[in-house]
Parts: sequence; structure tokens; C-alpha cells
Amino acid sequence: MGLGKPVRRVLLSVVGGALVIVGVVLLVLPGPGLLLVLAGLLVLASEFPALQRFVDPVRTRAMRAAEESVSSPLRIAGSVLAGLALLAAGIVWGTVRSLPLSGWSTGTSLILSSLILFALLIWSYRRVRAKREEP
Repeated sequence: MGLGKPVRRVLLSVVGGALVIVGVVLLVLPGPGLLLVLAGLLVLASEFPALQRFVDPVRTRAMRAAEESVSSPLRIAGSVLAGLALLAAGIVWGTVRSLPLSGWSTGTSLILSSLILFALLIWSYRRVRAKREEP
């Protein structure tokens, strides 16, 4: 059982780091990329308490960004189009062998990015709608 804690720490570090990296990549796309950065920081802070000081400022910015990402039909449309473009690019990169870095490893990562974008967009929309319906 002595091996369990180091393995858990490495696993959480990899998952947290991946969430932060994907979140940073999604920052350049329309959508709530800061939510993934926040999720990654929360995972990392569970193993590295020194990172806890970054959680609250990122949480504040992430919630504001989530609200802004669904604040108008134009922003929602832009996010949906970006997600569809990622999905299409993933399929193209997975099937067209003449493209640079072609193959399903690249295609799958693009498709996964689109699914994450859609999931976060839906979460943001529901959160904002519930907030508006509060008395």
C-alpha cells in the first residue's frame, strides 16, 4: 500500500496539468476556457496546497467569463461555431492522411476539445439561466 500515495499524486498531477493545458488552449477560442483552468487548479491544489492561493482569483475570473460567454446570442453562436469547427477539423485530421500531423491521435484530441467546449458552454448557459431565475 506504500505505493498508492505516490501513484495517486502523479495521477492527479497529470490530470490537473492536462486540464490546465486544455483550458489555456481553449482561452483562445470563444468559450469558457477558464473553467477548465479552474478545474485543473482545484485538482492540483488538492495535492499541492501552495497552489490554493491561485484558486479564488481564477474562480472569480472563470465565473465571470462563463457568464460573458453566454451573455448574447452572438457569443453563443460563436462558441457553437468554434465547437463545430473543432469537431469537423478532428474528423478531417483523422481521415485525411495528407495533412500534417494527420491521424486519429490528432483528430481525437480535436474532437475531445470540441466536446469539452460544448459541455462547458451548456454548463455556463444553465448556470446563468438559473442565476437569472433566482428570486
